[in-house]
Amino acid sequence: MESINSINLIATNPSVRNGRPYIIGTTVTVTDIAIAKIYHQREPDEIAAWYDLSLPQVYAALAYYYQHKDALDEQIQAQIRRARELKDRRVGNEGSLLS
Repeated sequence: MESINSINLIATNPSVRNGRPYIIGTTVTVTDIAIAKIYHQREPDEIAAWYDLSLPQVYAALAYYYQHKDALDEQIQAQIRRARELKDRRVGNEGSLLS
């Protein structure tokens, strides 16, 4: 008989990080881990050290990311757009002393 085991390291909660999936016991989101791995080419052990996580937590986040890649890629792109918008408002806009 086959039994399915869950490692229970990833959760979602509307009250935590706007409902984005996160590592239980932290406020680190799955997208934080995916961005570190994919965009910054960090190795799992580097990510674990940076965020003060265990390797199982990092690998669980990466597994969750790849299982839900399309939806999480949309979240990542939205984060990038938002960061660019905030950057554009602070530096180089028409009212800036730097323009």
